[in-house]
Amino acid sequence: MSIVIISPGRDVSSWVKTFNKFDPKIDIQVFPDIRDKESVELAILWQHPKGILKEFPNLKLICSMGAGVDHILSDSEIPLSLPITRIVDPGLTIPMTNYVVMATLNHHRQLYRYQSNQKKKVWDMSDPELETKVGVMGVGALGGDVIQKLKFLGFSVFGYGNSPKSNTDYPYFHGDELPQFLNNVNLIICMLPLTPLTENILNLDFFRKCNKGTYIINVARGNHLVEDDLLTAIGEGTISGAFLDVFRKEPLPQEHPFWNSDKITVTPHIASVTNPNSAIPQVIENYKRIKNHKPLLNQINQILGY
Repeated sequence: MSIVIISPGRDVSSWVKTFNKFDPKIDIQVFPDIRDKESVELAILWQHPKGILKEFPNLKLICSMGAGVDHILSDSEIPLSLPITRIVDPGLTIPMTNYVVMATLNHHRQLYRYQSNQKKKVWDMSDPELETKVGVMGVGALGGDVIQKLKFLGFSVFGYGNSPKSNTDYPYFHGDELPQFLNNVNLIICMLPLTPLTENILNLDFFRKCNKGTYIINVARGNHLVEDDLLTAIGEGTISGAFLDVFRKEPLPQEHPFWNSDKITVTPHIASVTNPNSAIPQVIENYKRIKNHKPLLNQINQILGY
Protein backbone atom coordinates (compact mmCIF):
# COMPACT_ATOMS: atom_id res chain seq x y z
CA MET A 1 0.00 0.00 0.00
CA SER A 2 1.20 3.51 -0.78
CA ILE A 3 0.00 7.10 -0.58
CA VAL A 4 0.01 9.49 -3.53
CA ILE A 5 0.14 13.29 -3.17
CA ILE A 6 -1.43 15.12 -6.10
CA SER A 7 -1.10 18.90 -5.92
CA PRO A 8 0.09 20.33 -9.26
CA GLY A 9 2.30 23.39 -9.02
CA ARG A 10 2.82 23.11 -5.27
CA ASP A 11 6.05 22.17 -3.52
CA VAL A 12 5.06 19.23 -1.33
CA SER A 13 8.57 18.32 -0.17
CA SER A 14 7.66 19.37 3.38
CA TRP A 15 4.79 16.89 3.31
CA VAL A 16 7.07 14.06 2.18
CA LYS A 17 9.65 14.92 4.87
CA THR A 18 6.96 15.06 7.53
CA PHE A 19 5.52 11.70 6.46
CA ASN A 20 9.02 10.21 6.73
CA LYS A 21 9.41 11.74 10.19
CA PHE A 22 6.16 10.25 11.50
CA ASP A 23 6.31 6.90 9.73
CA PRO A 24 9.25 6.18 7.37
CA LYS A 25 7.71 2.84 6.40
CA ILE A 26 4.88 4.49 4.44
CA ASP A 27 5.59 4.61 0.72
CA ILE A 28 4.92 8.12 -0.63
CA GLN A 29 4.53 8.86 -4.34
CA VAL A 30 4.22 12.41 -5.68
CA PHE A 31 2.41 13.40 -8.86
CA PRO A 32 3.46 13.39 -11.67
CA ASP A 33 6.31 10.98 -10.82
CA ILE A 34 4.15 8.01 -9.88
CA ARG A 35 5.98 4.68 -9.84
CA ASP A 36 3.21 2.20 -9.12
CA LYS A 37 -0.42 3.25 -9.59
CA GLU A 38 -1.81 -0.12 -8.55
CA SER A 39 -0.24 0.12 -5.08
CA VAL A 40 -1.96 3.45 -4.30
CA GLU A 41 -4.80 3.11 -1.79
CA LEU A 42 -4.88 6.65 -0.40
CA ALA A 43 -4.69 9.94 -2.31
CA ILE A 44 -3.96 13.36 -0.79
CA LEU A 45 -5.32 16.05 -3.06
CA TRP A 46 -5.31 19.76 -3.71
CA GLN A 47 -6.56 21.00 -7.09
CA HIS A 48 -5.93 17.64 -8.74
CA PRO A 49 -6.45 17.13 -12.50
CA LYS A 50 -10.07 16.08 -12.89
CA GLY A 51 -10.54 12.42 -13.77
CA ILE A 52 -7.01 11.36 -12.78
CA LEU A 53 -8.20 9.17 -9.91
CA LYS A 54 -9.49 6.61 -12.40
CA GLU A 55 -5.84 5.69 -12.94
CA PHE A 56 -5.61 4.19 -9.44
CA PRO A 57 -7.64 0.96 -9.49
CA ASN A 58 -7.17 0.15 -5.79
CA LEU A 59 -7.88 3.59 -4.33
CA LYS A 60 -9.79 3.34 -1.04
CA LEU A 61 -9.63 6.83 0.47
CA ILE A 62 -9.25 10.48 -0.55
CA CYS A 63 -7.87 13.07 1.87
CA SER A 64 -7.98 16.82 1.29
CA MET A 65 -4.76 18.70 2.09
CA GLY A 66 -6.87 21.29 3.94
CA ALA A 67 -10.25 21.97 5.48
CA GLY A 68 -11.98 22.54 2.15
CA VAL A 69 -13.20 19.73 -0.10
CA ASP A 70 -14.90 21.65 -2.92
CA HIS A 71 -11.80 21.19 -5.09
CA ILE A 72 -12.33 17.43 -4.77
CA LEU A 73 -16.11 17.36 -5.13
CA SER A 74 -15.88 19.38 -8.35
CA ASP A 75 -14.55 16.19 -9.97
CA SER A 76 -17.74 14.51 -11.17
CA GLU A 77 -15.89 11.27 -11.90
CA ILE A 78 -15.28 10.45 -8.23
CA PRO A 79 -17.78 7.77 -7.14
CA LEU A 80 -19.96 8.44 -4.10
CA SER A 81 -18.76 5.15 -2.63
CA LEU A 82 -15.20 6.48 -2.26
CA PRO A 83 -14.83 8.13 1.18
CA ILE A 84 -13.40 11.66 1.44
CA THR A 85 -11.90 13.23 4.56
CA ARG A 86 -10.68 16.72 5.37
CA ILE A 87 -8.28 18.28 7.87
CA VAL A 88 -9.79 19.54 11.12
CA ASP A 89 -7.10 21.01 13.32
CA PRO A 90 -6.36 23.90 15.71
CA GLY A 91 -3.44 24.67 13.41
CA LEU A 92 -6.05 25.80 10.88
CA THR A 93 -8.61 27.21 13.31
CA ILE A 94 -6.39 29.58 15.30
CA PRO A 95 -4.84 31.41 12.31
CA MET A 96 -8.25 31.70 10.64
CA THR A 97 -9.84 33.14 13.77
CA ASN A 98 -6.96 35.56 14.28
CA TYR A 99 -7.27 36.74 10.68
CA VAL A 100 -11.02 37.29 10.91
CA VAL A 101 -10.76 39.08 14.26
CA MET A 102 -8.06 41.31 12.78
CA ALA A 103 -10.20 42.18 9.76
CA THR A 104 -13.23 42.82 11.97
CA LEU A 105 -11.32 45.09 14.36
CA ASN A 106 -9.68 46.98 11.49
CA HIS A 107 -13.14 47.84 10.19
CA HIS A 108 -14.66 48.47 13.62
CA ARG A 109 -11.84 50.85 14.66
CA GLN A 110 -11.46 52.29 11.13
CA LEU A 111 -7.75 51.60 10.79
CA TYR A 112 -7.76 52.34 7.07
CA ARG A 113 -9.41 55.70 7.60
CA TYR A 114 -6.61 56.66 10.00
CA GLN A 115 -3.93 55.34 7.66
CA SER A 116 -5.36 57.57 4.92
CA ASN A 117 -5.58 60.51 7.33
CA GLN A 118 -1.95 60.03 8.33
CA LYS A 119 -0.82 60.38 4.72
CA LYS A 120 -2.83 63.63 4.47
CA LYS A 121 -1.74 64.80 7.96
CA VAL A 122 -5.36 64.99 9.09
CA TRP A 123 -6.17 64.81 12.83
CA ASP A 124 -9.81 63.68 13.05
CA MET A 125 -11.08 62.26 16.36
CA SER A 126 -14.72 62.00 15.29
CA ASP A 127 -16.55 58.67 15.48
CA PRO A 128 -13.58 56.49 16.50
CA GLU A 129 -15.68 53.30 16.45
CA LEU A 130 -18.27 52.00 14.02
CA GLU A 131 -21.30 50.25 15.45
CA THR A 132 -20.64 46.69 14.37
CA LYS A 133 -23.06 43.78 14.45
CA VAL A 134 -21.36 40.69 13.06
CA GLY A 135 -22.96 37.95 11.03
CA VAL A 136 -21.01 34.72 10.45
CA MET A 137 -22.18 32.61 7.53
CA GLY A 138 -21.03 29.06 8.10
CA VAL A 139 -20.67 28.02 11.72
CA GLY A 140 -18.73 24.77 11.59
CA ALA A 141 -15.43 24.24 13.40
CA LEU A 142 -13.89 27.42 11.98
CA GLY A 143 -16.95 29.66 12.05
CA GLY A 144 -17.92 28.50 15.51
CA ASP A 145 -14.54 29.50 16.90
CA VAL A 146 -14.77 32.91 15.23
CA ILE A 147 -18.16 33.50 16.84
CA GLN A 148 -16.90 32.63 20.32
CA LYS A 149 -13.84 34.89 20.05
CA LEU A 150 -15.86 37.84 18.72
CA LYS A 151 -18.45 37.35 21.46
CA PHE A 152 -15.63 37.42 24.01
CA LEU A 153 -14.51 40.77 22.57
CA GLY A 154 -18.00 42.14 23.16
CA PHE A 155 -19.44 42.08 19.64
CA SER A 156 -23.06 41.21 18.94
CA VAL A 157 -22.74 38.10 16.78
CA PHE A 158 -25.30 36.20 14.71
CA GLY A 159 -24.87 32.90 12.90
CA TYR A 160 -26.29 31.56 9.67
CA GLY A 161 -26.04 28.11 8.10
CA ASN A 162 -27.77 25.55 5.94
CA SER A 163 -28.95 23.26 8.74
CA PRO A 164 -30.80 23.93 12.01
CA LYS A 165 -28.84 23.99 15.25
CA SER A 166 -30.06 23.71 18.81
CA ASN A 167 -28.75 25.21 22.04
CA THR A 168 -26.50 27.85 20.50
CA ASP A 169 -25.44 30.70 22.80
CA TYR A 170 -25.96 33.21 19.97
CA PRO A 171 -28.89 33.97 17.62
CA TYR A 172 -28.81 31.47 14.78
CA PHE A 173 -30.66 31.45 11.45
CA HIS A 174 -30.74 28.83 8.74
CA GLY A 175 -32.09 28.09 5.28
CA ASP A 176 -34.75 30.55 4.13
CA GLU A 177 -34.19 32.71 7.23
CA LEU A 178 -31.40 34.57 5.39
CA PRO A 179 -33.38 37.87 5.19
CA GLN A 180 -33.87 37.89 8.98
CA PHE A 181 -30.17 37.20 9.46
CA LEU A 182 -29.17 40.05 7.13
CA ASN A 183 -31.54 42.43 8.88
CA ASN A 184 -29.61 41.99 12.14
CA VAL A 185 -26.05 42.58 10.94
CA ASN A 186 -23.84 45.14 9.23
CA LEU A 187 -20.62 43.13 8.91
CA ILE A 188 -20.78 39.75 7.20
CA ILE A 189 -18.09 37.08 7.40
CA CYS A 190 -18.41 34.34 4.77
CA MET A 191 -17.08 31.01 6.05
CA LEU A 192 -19.48 28.75 4.17
CA PRO A 193 -18.42 25.52 2.48
CA LEU A 194 -18.55 25.87 -1.29
CA THR A 195 -21.47 23.79 -2.61
CA PRO A 196 -23.91 24.19 -5.52
CA LEU A 197 -26.25 25.92 -3.05
CA THR A 198 -23.65 28.44 -1.82
CA GLU A 199 -21.74 29.17 -5.03
CA ASN A 200 -22.30 32.82 -6.08
CA ILE A 201 -24.28 33.50 -2.89
CA LEU A 202 -22.54 36.86 -2.43
CA ASN A 203 -24.25 38.50 -5.41
CA LEU A 204 -25.99 41.80 -6.14
CA ASP A 205 -29.38 40.57 -4.97
CA PHE A 206 -27.79 39.47 -1.69
CA PHE A 207 -26.00 42.79 -1.25
CA ARG A 208 -29.18 44.77 -1.87
CA LYS A 209 -30.90 42.85 0.93
CA CYS A 210 -28.16 43.88 3.38
CA ASN A 211 -28.37 46.88 5.66
CA LYS A 212 -26.94 49.90 3.86
CA GLY A 213 -23.20 50.21 4.44
CA THR A 214 -22.65 46.55 5.36
CA TYR A 215 -19.00 45.40 5.23
CA ILE A 216 -17.98 42.03 3.72
CA ILE A 217 -15.19 39.68 4.82
CA ASN A 218 -14.67 36.58 2.66
CA VAL A 219 -12.29 33.85 3.85
CA ALA A 220 -14.21 30.90 2.40
CA ARG A 221 -13.85 30.45 -1.38
CA GLY A 222 -13.54 32.88 -4.26
CA ASN A 223 -16.54 31.34 -6.02
CA HIS A 224 -18.86 32.44 -3.24
CA LEU A 225 -18.44 36.01 -4.47
CA VAL A 226 -19.65 37.48 -7.75
CA GLU A 227 -16.80 39.96 -8.05
CA ASP A 228 -18.42 42.42 -10.47
CA ASP A 229 -21.52 42.52 -8.25
CA LEU A 230 -19.39 43.53 -5.27
CA LEU A 231 -17.93 46.44 -7.24
CA THR A 232 -21.45 47.48 -8.27
CA ALA A 233 -22.73 47.28 -4.70
CA ILE A 234 -19.80 49.35 -3.41
CA GLY A 235 -20.43 51.91 -6.14
CA GLU A 236 -24.08 52.12 -5.09
CA GLY A 237 -23.13 52.52 -1.42
CA THR A 238 -25.05 49.37 -0.51
CA ILE A 239 -21.79 47.77 0.63
CA SER A 240 -19.20 49.97 2.33
CA GLY A 241 -16.19 47.81 1.52
CA ALA A 242 -14.65 44.37 1.75
CA PHE A 243 -11.71 42.42 3.17
CA LEU A 244 -10.95 39.53 0.82
CA ASP A 245 -8.53 36.61 1.13
CA VAL A 246 -9.95 34.35 -1.62
CA PHE A 247 -10.66 34.96 -5.30
CA ARG A 248 -12.07 33.25 -8.37
CA LYS A 249 -8.65 33.29 -10.01
CA GLU A 250 -5.50 33.02 -7.90
CA PRO A 251 -3.05 34.66 -7.96
CA LEU A 252 -5.30 37.68 -8.48
CA PRO A 253 -4.52 38.99 -12.01
CA GLN A 254 -2.53 42.21 -12.17
CA GLU A 255 -5.30 43.93 -14.14
CA HIS A 256 -8.04 43.04 -11.64
CA PRO A 257 -9.94 46.12 -10.37
CA PHE A 258 -9.76 44.95 -6.74
CA TRP A 259 -6.09 45.98 -6.62
CA ASN A 260 -6.95 49.63 -7.18
CA SER A 261 -10.07 49.94 -5.03
CA ASP A 262 -9.64 51.98 -1.85
CA LYS A 263 -12.71 50.16 -0.47
CA ILE A 264 -11.27 46.65 -0.81
CA THR A 265 -8.40 45.05 1.08
CA VAL A 266 -6.69 42.13 -0.68
CA THR A 267 -4.60 39.42 0.98
CA PRO A 268 -3.12 36.44 -0.95
CA HIS A 269 -5.10 33.48 0.47
CA ILE A 270 -3.12 33.37 3.70
CA ALA A 271 -5.87 33.44 6.35
CA SER A 272 -5.21 29.80 7.26
CA VAL A 273 -2.52 27.59 5.71
CA THR A 274 -2.29 23.86 6.41
CA ASN A 275 0.68 22.83 8.54
CA PRO A 276 1.92 19.34 7.56
CA ASN A 277 2.97 18.64 11.17
CA SER A 278 -0.66 19.04 12.23
CA ALA A 279 -2.32 17.48 9.18
CA ILE A 280 -0.25 14.37 8.54
CA PRO A 281 -0.98 12.58 11.84
CA GLN A 282 -4.67 12.69 10.87
CA VAL A 283 -3.88 11.26 7.44
CA ILE A 284 -1.75 8.49 8.95
CA GLU A 285 -4.50 7.65 11.44
CA ASN A 286 -7.03 7.35 8.61
CA TYR A 287 -4.48 5.32 6.63
CA LYS A 288 -4.47 2.83 9.52
CA ARG A 289 -8.23 2.95 9.95
CA ILE A 290 -8.92 2.21 6.28
CA LYS A 291 -6.62 -0.84 6.53
CA ASN A 292 -8.39 -2.03 9.69
CA HIS A 293 -11.92 -1.23 8.45
CA LYS A 294 -12.57 1.29 11.23
CA PRO A 295 -14.62 4.55 11.08
CA LEU A 296 -12.68 7.45 9.59
CA LEU A 297 -11.81 10.79 11.15
CA ASN A 298 -13.40 13.90 9.65
CA GLN A 299 -15.22 12.13 6.84
CA ILE A 300 -17.43 14.47 4.84
CA ASN A 301 -20.92 13.93 3.43
CA GLN A 302 -20.51 14.01 -0.34
CA ILE A 303 -24.18 14.82 -0.91
CA LEU A 304 -24.13 17.85 1.42
CA GLY A 305 -20.67 18.89 0.26
CA TYR A 306 -19.12 19.21 3.73
